[in-house]
Amino acid sequence: MSISHHQTASGRPLRVSPAWVGGAGTAKNEHLMPVREAVWVWSVRRYARLALWALPAAALLHGWTTLGIDTPPGPLLVTVAAGWLAAIAMIALAGLLAGSRTRRSALAGLLLGLAGMAVTLPLAALPAGTVAAGSALSVEQLRLVELGATAAAGLGWVLLGWAVFRSRLVNPADGVLLMLAAAAIGAGAHAQRPLPTIGALLLLAAGTGLAWTGGRLVPRH
Repeated sequence: MSISHHQTASGRPLRVSPAWVGGAGTAKNEHLMPVREAVWVWSVRRYARLALWALPAAALLHGWTTLGIDTPPGPLLVTVAAGWLAAIAMIALAGLLAGSRTRRSALAGLLLGLAGMAVTLPLAALPAGTVAAGSALSVEQLRLVELGATAAAGLGWVLLGWAVFRSRLVNPADGVLLMLAAAAIGAGAHAQRPLPTIGALLLLAAGTGLAWTGGRLVPRH
């Protein structure tokens, strides 16, 4: 992008940049945008590419909790950390797909996933068969709420996987793996091993592929 120089009253050079990336927009170059918007888009892409590595990290922590191994900080802390990293990865993946043709599916998946996680993470701190003090819900009602929140989080990942599959932006196989991982993890939350571990491995494969290919994306010139 060319920069023109002019002299100010004090004799110092004044740097004036064009208001549009590539110059003034024409009918032939409709994709040109203001510089401030281009910088914003570049910042979102950079954040999305870096934050996508939170997905394989979340898969590793989630897989660790499915093995039934005692950890020094306790399983609750590991579960909360995995959910926090998964939420970051959801936002990053939706941001990466914001400019694709599947942005609506990605946005719907993000909203559903975050809503489900916002409910499931606090419920993870409650011992099995108990309710919080002062809660108006019974144990059975709370279990239904947990099932609904888990289903919402799983559906959010399925929609994000579908968006990845149809976006033509990254490897579509990662979208398939993401949808399979969401189904396995969602069903594995109330099933016996090794289904939850298999879901974590699928999520690890999908997350690693998305983070690797997403980090190598080059915006359209």
